[in-house]
Amino acid sequence: MSKNVESGFVRIIDAMDLINKRVNLIGLITEIGIPKQTKGTDCCCTLKIVDESSPTSGISVNFFAGNFENLPHVASPGDILQILRVTIKSYVLGVDAGINAVFDKNYSSFGLYHASNNAPPYQVSSKFPTIMQGNSFTEGLTKWALSRPPETDMAASGECLSLKDIEEGRIKEGKQLNLICKVLHMCEVKQGEWMLFVWDGTDAPPLSVHTKIDEEFENPLPLQLEPSPLSRNILCEFPTVGTILRMTSNHHQKLRLHSLKVIVDKWVQFKNINFEVRCGLWCGMLLPTSKFSYVSNEDDLVLQRKRKYEERVKGKWKRMPLSCIPSPSHITYTDHNNEPLVTLMDVLCHPEVIGKFKCVVRVVATMPGHPRDFRAPCGTYRLRLTLEDPTARIHAYLYAEDGEKFFGGYPSIDTMIKMHKILLGVEETDNEKPRNPPWVQLCLNSYYIDENDVWVSRRYRIFDTKFRVTL
Repeated sequence: MSKNVESGFVRIIDAMDLINKRVNLIGLITEIGIPKQTKGTDCCCTLKIVDESSPTSGISVNFFAGNFENLPHVASPGDILQILRVTIKSYVLGVDAGINAVFDKNYSSFGLYHASNNAPPYQVSSKFPTIMQGNSFTEGLTKWALSRPPETDMAASGECLSLKDIEEGRIKEGKQLNLICKVLHMCEVKQGEWMLFVWDGTDAPPLSVHTKIDEEFENPLPLQLEPSPLSRNILCEFPTVGTILRMTSNHHQKLRLHSLKVIVDKWVQFKNINFEVRCGLWCGMLLPTSKFSYVSNEDDLVLQRKRKYEERVKGKWKRMPLSCIPSPSHITYTDHNNEPLVTLMDVLCHPEVIGKFKCVVRVVATMPGHPRDFRAPCGTYRLRLTLEDPTARIHAYLYAEDGEKFFGGYPSIDTMIKMHKILLGVEETDNEKPRNPPWVQLCLNSYYIDENDVWVSRRYRIFDTKFRVTL
């Protein structure tokens, strides 16, 4: 798109030389910053735009407004931004330096257009002149957008992680990472607190468990990070292989996350995010500096992730957690050697209430927490295990004859303690160290419980599984 003298628009590449000058720009939106509260009274966000003169690097535009509603709300990937009277500024931030455009709420204005049609702008700021709201200003950019090579949809900067690449040692305060993933769902988990559910087909690596085994009754490990579980209808829309990562912001940071609804069901690249561990589960952290850009379904990295996922679910190991290939530990074995493996998400989403499954999981907690309490006064086994794999956590019960089979009858309390420590990954020489439970195989039976003659909830019970005594 060449310089438009009549309308006063300049090409992005020309704007770079107009430091401290006010200019009019028009471009395709390729990157969106998360709206946030400034340290003062304003709200702000950053959009990156490109045009034919600068199809990859483009220019970032910093917007300031008196409230979140007056910031631009981008509806679709590749929409067109028209901005008037923005100031070109050079900046130095730490070791970084560059040029951006600054939108001032007192004299700048903007219009947002869908790139896919010739309709008038779907959002304009209060000072945007009516005379500028025709599609004649966007026609040239729309034509260029249609012919734009797909590889310019994503200008990846820095290292792009997959979920399987996350490591505890890489999580450091101030360390910012990039992630390419598909956003499956978004919801408000508390008033003003939003959570994204993202996936890329791989398994986030298992974490050490830092809780003490005797604290499960008073402070049990949660099954999910959101306060209440997602509905079954939503869960059944999720893939059943690969980690579903929860992503949110620190509750101390005033980020306008609900504006991210536009990226649900799309592949995106998140830039400048971090990860932390909450209750033994990975959580993605959106920061005030976080940004996202839309990624084409035909992008090489997206196709690579899809291909690896398809190879995985069709391959020899199928639903085996990636971190325990080629086989789980031999601590347990089942009576069903030829049954196919399923994930815990498969179990949760099974269409029938009654079902039998074989899984590879880790036992991250038991309740009661000490083997001396595993049996009722009448001598019957009754305990609850918290199981996890890369896809989910569930509670499963070990009861009566199933417990007797699992533990090989009624061994001594010393033997039970040793079996319990092995199952939960407790170090023999140091009970205070974080636990690293081994991957074990077991069989699950799903059923409904009956409360006052009303079927209210699915439950899971371990059966036909034995602890291999090697003590």
